[in-house]
Amino acid sequence: MSSLVQTRQGRRNRSSGPEPRNAEPCKAAGEGLPDLAEAESVLLGLASIFSDPATGRGRVLKEFSVDGDGRAPNLEAKYRALLEQIPAVVFMAYLDRGISEAYVSPQIEAVLGYSREEWLEDPVRWYQHIHPDDKQRWSLEAAEMFLSGKPLRSAYRVIARDGRVIWFHCDAKMMRRDDGRPWFIHGVAFDISDLKRIEEELQEERNFVSAILDTVGALVVVLDTEGRILRFNPACEVTTGYSMKEVQGRCLWDLFLAGEEAQRFRQTFEVMRTGLLPQEYQSCWMTRHGHQRLIAWTSKLLPGSGDTSNYIIATGIDITERKQLEKAILDISAREQRRIGQDLHDGLGQHLTGIAFMAKVHEAKLVEKNRAEAEEAAKIVKLVNEAIHKSRELARGLLPVVSDSQGLMSALQLWAAEVEDLFGVSCRFQCERPVLIGDDSMGTHLYRIAQEAVNNAIKHGAAQNITIQLAAEQGRGTLTIRDDGRGIVEGAASSQGMGLHIMKYRAGMIGGTLDVRRYAACGTVVTCIFPVKEE
Repeated sequence: MSSLVQTRQGRRNRSSGPEPRNAEPCKAAGEGLPDLAEAESVLLGLASIFSDPATGRGRVLKEFSVDGDGRAPNLEAKYRALLEQIPAVVFMAYLDRGISEAYVSPQIEAVLGYSREEWLEDPVRWYQHIHPDDKQRWSLEAAEMFLSGKPLRSAYRVIARDGRVIWFHCDAKMMRRDDGRPWFIHGVAFDISDLKRIEEELQEERNFVSAILDTVGALVVVLDTEGRILRFNPACEVTTGYSMKEVQGRCLWDLFLAGEEAQRFRQTFEVMRTGLLPQEYQSCWMTRHGHQRLIAWTSKLLPGSGDTSNYIIATGIDITERKQLEKAILDISAREQRRIGQDLHDGLGQHLTGIAFMAKVHEAKLVEKNRAEAEEAAKIVKLVNEAIHKSRELARGLLPVVSDSQGLMSALQLWAAEVEDLFGVSCRFQCERPVLIGDDSMGTHLYRIAQEAVNNAIKHGAAQNITIQLAAEQGRGTLTIRDDGRGIVEGAASSQGMGLHIMKYRAGMIGGTLDVRRYAACGTVVTCIFPVKEE
């Protein structure tokens, strides 16, 4: 297309040239863009019309026409006046009359810095100022309009007089006479530079966000209001073994959740749709290879506007290994406590018992001989017996639940009695039917939860009556601690208190849940629900 400018002078000296008004019938729409050589030929022919000295040069279409009596503008003048109020460049050129009948609206000067006379006096000025990266595309699209009659709708860049790059959206159409001959071209070009700049900024922002989603180690899932997956970042692909293509458009619970976990998540999702998102929640995902992964989630609802739908963005952290390590550490700690407790009871306790027996024998011998040292021996026996009692208390504190299925019930019964003796309050243990816990670790966690709840009721709630209830039904156990104290402050259960956090953690370690809330007018009720293996 560079020859379009280079051969401008040569075209002025031609006696004839390819003119659109004498062109062959147009191609049928849909045959595709012409090749570059064909496009060049068509545009050269068009330019030659406007370069022909016989048709006149450098004169803009008259501003107004008047009636025979010279008093009022005609319809064409009114139409032109209306066009010049439009905030866009309007152009029109007759294909059989040359430059004298060409028209461009005054906005050309405001946008590109060229007057209408300057713009119209050079038939190739428009092409010269098209951005180099857009020239070939514009040439092909313009030629297709002349050959096929298909309207031209395109966006391209034009370089203004001062060097600025202006984006135009152009709509143009070639009109034909009744006999099919080309008549004139009419079009409008809107300055869309601001829109393009905003689009570029948005695209940069989208690219930035996409880069973050693609590189962040957290799992990021975007769902629609039906729970279908719209976005699935690479961290999700690595964790689950599924690609974005495989999961897109499918409901999350149909892929990664099963059984009660799927039902629980769907209930949580219904709450999400209303905007009342839980601050944190966990769910167990099933990977392609059948492995379970525990994910800690936080969610955000993005409300739509107008025709835009709501979306839910969920960000998750795979805490499977962390939970396994925490459980291993806790199990090691529990085993060490049991070992120390057994050593205190079976080792030190038995040793002290032997010393007490020997001291008692020595005391008896001294009494028989009426020796004054008999009284001191009696004191030694008393101190050793006290040491035995304290060692047994320490052993029971480290190993509260004995290793049998009824150990938890026995430990809670004993604890309730000790609370009454130590603190002078009413503390009762209720268990209508035996709840057998064969797992020593689970029994110890439940005992510690009850112990912490009772201590909180006495220390913080000043309770006078405490009830510890243990029950089980259909594979689900319930441990409830209820008191008549001052009651927990609303919101405190989730925001403060290390004891409460430890209780919830212990409940999670045994696959259960913990609920702490104010009971009626006063007092607090702590409820731990946990799985029980049916015998």
